Amino acid sequence: MKINFNEKKGFISDMDGVIYHGNQILPGVKKFIQWLNEEDKKYLFLTNNSGMTPKELQNKLARMGLDVPADHFYTSALATAQFLKEQAPGCSVYVLGEAGLVNALYEVGCTMDEVEPDYVVIGESKSYSLDTLTKATNLVLNGAKLIGANSDASGPIENGIAPACGALISPIEIATGKKAYFCGKPNPLMMRTGLRMLDCHSADAVMIGDRMDTDMISGLESGMSTVLVLSGVTTKEEAAKYAYQPSMILNGVGDIVKEAKKYK
Repeated sequence: MKINFNEKKGFISDMDGVIYHGNQILPGVKKFIQWLNEEDKKYLFLTNNSGMTPKELQNKLARMGLDVPADHFYTSALATAQFLKEQAPGCSVYVLGEAGLVNALYEVGCTMDEVEPDYVVIGESKSYSLDTLTKATNLVLNGAKLIGANSDASGPIENGIAPACGALISPIEIATGKKAYFCGKPNPLMMRTGLRMLDCHSADAVMIGDRMDTDMISGLESGMSTVLVLSGVTTKEEAAKYAYQPSMILNGVGDIVKEAKKYK
């Protein structure tokens, strides 16, 4: 199925594997962002990586030569914080995560508690160890509810992949017999928030990503057109095995600009 990108008003794009690998910008990204700005398109970078704040993501892209304001980013950390704010205002949490997740939780009024928290919240974490894992496991066994920032098992880095939140939380689920609730993609709550931030109806929006199990299914179930890019973790052969398919498969986001020009 072809998409006339000129007719679309809003673009929601994943970041890891779509905009960059690690600290390496991917081909065609500068042209894509330039096209979004020139065509006055609404756009949002939606990432399941919970480690960085919007300001840190802005600075990361700036180092790669891309000027994107901080309000163009929405992360699974922000989605997790928003979920807890609505579910249990002022709740206490034990967190395994980086600044992006910790800051987001602080900003919605959560308090940190290592003794008797209401929730154990897991994101990507450099401080992940057998000790912190054991602590989290026992807090869940003692009644804390288990929350994951996202369900991704891995994420692309410059020289391969790194375990992501879904893989890090799995030992806690196995040890406790408790299933985590994940707030990031493909949770429709995150997608609805993204569309609201763009002030855009799903029929007028496009979801761009490199994963079938999070990006494509979240776009599809939200009623958006979907573009799978092959610059990340999914190959065309792997994508063909799924019961659902993206609207289009492209090599990278630069191809969106080429496709748009075909309709001019």
